[in-house]
Amino acid sequence: MSALVQCLSHTPLVGYVDPAPAVLDEVEGVVARARAQIEAFAPELVILFAPDHYNGFFYDVMPSFCIGMAARAIGDFDTAAGPFDVPKAQAEGCASAVLDAGVDAAVSYCMQVDHGFAQPLELLLGGIDRCPVIPVFINSVAVPLPSFQRARLLGEAIGRYASTLDKRVLFIGSGGLSHQPPVPELAHVDARMADRLMGSGRDLPADEREARQQRVIQAARRFVEDQGSLHPLNPAWDQGFLDTLACGRISDLDSLGNAELSALAGKSTHEVKTWVAAFAALSAFGPYQACDRYYRPIPEWIAGFGALAARPECSPLKEA
Repeated sequence: MSALVQCLSHTPLVGYVDPAPAVLDEVEGVVARARAQIEAFAPELVILFAPDHYNGFFYDVMPSFCIGMAARAIGDFDTAAGPFDVPKAQAEGCASAVLDAGVDAAVSYCMQVDHGFAQPLELLLGGIDRCPVIPVFINSVAVPLPSFQRARLLGEAIGRYASTLDKRVLFIGSGGLSHQPPVPELAHVDARMADRLMGSGRDLPADEREARQQRVIQAARRFVEDQGSLHPLNPAWDQGFLDTLACGRISDLDSLGNAELSALAGKSTHEVKTWVAAFAALSAFGPYQACDRYYRPIPEWIAGFGALAARPECSPLKEA
């Protein structure tokens, strides 16, 4: 058995509102190096921790965590659409192991996911169906939110399960870092939008989905011109978070409350709990060595954009 973790920010805005060509080239180089490491590792199973943005999970039933026994991507923002190759028996075993460890996680046999799941699979593996994948949803936008501690315990339980499989396992964490795009909040919307957040938004008409995407695109354009138009990015917090993961001090984040994180780095920064879960899963394989760290605040994508990889110390990563 062996394991590798690759965490990467995602953005639906790539191709819509892009930074300067030099920055694009830089990010593409980071992704290319990550993809080369993954190709060399040749994973036999991917466990993907990712959030949703009211495309697959709604307030009709909003779990903190959900493990997919089957999943389909909707193809928003021109990301790939279609089914994932979910190994049902292993996904069921993973869910049982998590519950046995005392972490409450829902399961879904018809999980619907968006760009937060599809984009990292496209960028890092070349498609959403290139490798068997167990999708793990972590609620990162819909209050009440899970804590850092619960995300860590979820990851540790999944890592312990993965360590029993005698497979090369790739853990992916998708999302973050600091950012707060215009995601609706149930407490501050009209009746029509509240109905969408409570489940009717699961199958939006094409024109309404396009209008929703255009709101995000226009918000990004305004943010480039006026970074006071949204919650500002927080590079200092982002770099400190990367330090915490790289040094293996994941439990240090347990004491950081959800309201404090939102105030520090934006309400969508809770997506970093996918990174916490991925690194916690890797920690079940023993001490790890981090490398291929990248960070840049990218206002065009309304994100502190980062990447970080790691592998158990017994099998250190090669520099790509």
